[in-house]
Amino acid sequence: MDISTFTGEGLSRAFGIDVAALDPGAAGDLGVGASWGRVAPGVRSLTHQHDETEVWVLVAGGGDLVVDGAEHRIEAGAVVRFDPFETHYVTNTGETDLVLASFFWRDTARATAAAGRSVRRRFGERPVFVFSSAPTPNGDLHLGHLAGPFFAADAYTRFQRMNGVRAWHLCGSDDYQNYVEAAGAKEGRSALDTATHYSGRIRETLAAMDIEVHQFTATSADDTYPDGLRGFFGTLIASDSVRLAEADALFDPESGRYLFESGVSGKCPSCGETTGGNICEGCKEPNSVADLVDPVSAESGAAPRRGTVRRYQLSLHELADHVRDHHRKGRVPSSVKELAARVLSRGPVEVPLTHPAGWGLPPAESAVDGQVIWSWIDYAYSILHGVGALGARTGEEWRADEPDADWKIVHFLGADGSFFHPIVVPALYRAAHPDWAPDIDYHINEFYLLQESKFSTSRRHAVWGRDVLGPETVDAYRLYLALTRPEGRRTNFDPDEFDAFTRDTLETRWQGWLAGLGERIVRDHGGKVPDAGVWTPEHTAFLARLTERLAALTRSLGADGFSLNSAAAELLGLVEDTRAFAAAESAAAHVGDWADEARTALALELAAARLLATCGTPVMPRFASVLAEALGLPADRTWPHTVDLVPAGTAVTLAGRVFFGAKPESAAESPLLPWLSGVVREVLRLPADEPVAHLSLTELGMQSMQAVALQYQLTDRLDADVPLETLLNGGDVAGLADTLVKDLPEDVVRKHAEVGR
Repeated sequence: MDISTFTGEGLSRAFGIDVAALDPGAAGDLGVGASWGRVAPGVRSLTHQHDETEVWVLVAGGGDLVVDGAEHRIEAGAVVRFDPFETHYVTNTGETDLVLASFFWRDTARATAAAGRSVRRRFGERPVFVFSSAPTPNGDLHLGHLAGPFFAADAYTRFQRMNGVRAWHLCGSDDYQNYVEAAGAKEGRSALDTATHYSGRIRETLAAMDIEVHQFTATSADDTYPDGLRGFFGTLIASDSVRLAEADALFDPESGRYLFESGVSGKCPSCGETTGGNICEGCKEPNSVADLVDPVSAESGAAPRRGTVRRYQLSLHELADHVRDHHRKGRVPSSVKELAARVLSRGPVEVPLTHPAGWGLPPAESAVDGQVIWSWIDYAYSILHGVGALGARTGEEWRADEPDADWKIVHFLGADGSFFHPIVVPALYRAAHPDWAPDIDYHINEFYLLQESKFSTSRRHAVWGRDVLGPETVDAYRLYLALTRPEGRRTNFDPDEFDAFTRDTLETRWQGWLAGLGERIVRDHGGKVPDAGVWTPEHTAFLARLTERLAALTRSLGADGFSLNSAAAELLGLVEDTRAFAAAESAAAHVGDWADEARTALALELAAARLLATCGTPVMPRFASVLAEALGLPADRTWPHTVDLVPAGTAVTLAGRVFFGAKPESAAESPLLPWLSGVVREVLRLPADEPVAHLSLTELGMQSMQAVALQYQLTDRLDADVPLETLLNGGDVAGLADTLVKDLPEDVVRKHAEVGR
């Protein structure tokens, strides 16, 4: 036997506490790591996670343990088990040492299972508040805005709610930004009228994008907001990290107006790029305004006058340890951790809390008369206010002035907010609410470019959401933006590429497949779902492939690995997998000896359509709802854990459905379609009543020699060159008819249209 006794000898620092290995014989022969841990009175361990399963045995003392936001009181004699990847830390709240023995080991199967759960980190037990960064109401929303925080937050929340999580999407307008006042001056409106006008338009555009917002706070229109913000500010300046100090400042040389944010521009003192006051969009670093290189006043166009101003400031560097610990709790991009290390390693960083300005909410304190609470401090409070307002409406006891450790907050924001959102705001929370350790995930997108130039509200270089979004286009925009939004790198929106994507992918390939599937069900099974019959190895392989797609979609939309780029790619892959499967199975689909196998193939196609309708909901809710209805599925759907067949006997109404784009009244079909359909049936030796319009030639079973034969027939009869690539591009027969019409003389089209009739 071996006995290990804690003596306090040989301790070293790890995870923010004192640790020492147990005597090697005490646990080593069991394949288990073991150590003593000592937490001194008033000390808190570092927040951390690991892949091992760990067990604590508390030997002495006691304290507060927090695991994934849940608080637990533990005392000597307690035994605690941590599963892999649970975020935890302990605080010694007593007057004597907290001593524990820790045993830990790797269990690969347990860790893999923990990582693979669609809902982790107690998301199913705690309220989840998903915030899209509050837009500045100095203009409407363009596709750059929509592709970023708003759409992502909506899809994220929809997925969580499908998994039974109590999740809400919260947003609002950041009304007290000085950019609002600047926009109002240009447009001949007051700042308040400008905020009110654009806040309303923003809400309308969000609705047009099918973005659900469960709590929207327009800060200048909420009667309870001013007192709440002033109360938050009062607790903030009571902190030891906030001081009233004299600071260097810039002033317009003619009017004497104090300059900050939109009022001044110059070169960033860190990277040299042209920037506005307070934050550089290039390197994401802050500036003090007074340290801009070659500054220019926006008001007079002249070099500013230098002076000083007495204002409240947060000494951010004094809270650096708390910022780092905050970044250990949730999902925080490494770029943010690097930015924090870069900025905070240079010495003191003073963040202004008030500015001399006429637009904004003045604090209750008279020490800074003529100043307003800076909009970034305003924004930090608006998060808490939004949760409190949502609680008041839903009957929950959530209070802005009493934030709870159990709250899970998820932020979606643009890269230009990388300094303020995940670095400054948690420091403000620490200063104002020192007993609250917020648990926040951050999802950050880069800039979305429009024809290789940054979208810009102020320059009006944009595609405005209200100009392009409607019931017939919203699904196409949501899928295309999901596929191309700037995750981890800048990406570009090209209107021509979007039009081609809509036409070739959605209207031709997706809609062609679904319409053709519907026609085959009507033709072969009277519009009812057939029961699966005999299964072949190809069938089971396709079912396995669908299962892989489901797993990948679950990862792509889950909290840990959220990526709309990946989710969109998986949805596109799902359709392409199914089209290829349908084409491969079509050859024997009407051979009597293989009818039972054909039923299985059709049932699997319908299972793929069902998967698309369900898993497509977070990305394309309108399309998914219409598709589910056409498949006879209930509207209220939960996230699937298995690939399920559509119940046999269900009435399916896919045939004739238009999922993408509006069908012109005057163009129900191409005038050449009846004639072309006849030629296709002739070459493939199909019955005269065989539906072919919404099927590709491959899906109709065309082989390479038959394609050559069809090419010869069309070239000969139309007296025009028809490339083989045009026949085999994957589009349906109706799409091929449209293509031919565009390339043929009107008299040739008219002649063959009459033959078709």
